[in-house]
Amino acid sequence: MTSTDFDRFLVEAVTTDRETDGGLGEDELYGLYTSWCLINQTQPEPPQALWAALEEHRIKPGDNALAMTGPAATDYILSSAPDLL
Repeated sequence: MTSTDFDRFLVEAVTTDRETDGGLGEDELYGLYTSWCLINQTQPEPPQALWAALEEHRIKPGDNALAMTGPAATDYILSSAPDLL
């Protein structure tokens, strides 16, 4: 995956426009990323590649103001808690 794909993931799947209690942690970010990859028919990179891409944007898992958004957020939430259906 190229850095452009990681940039697209950040634009399409995360937002800072919502109030959060502490942002997204590692598990949430990687789960959201894999949901985004599934929707976009892209092979997910290993977590280390995502962490490196996030570091380039000065984003730290667990210490950010990010919230999930878009179709990947819906997929991630429903996959994480299927009893919500």
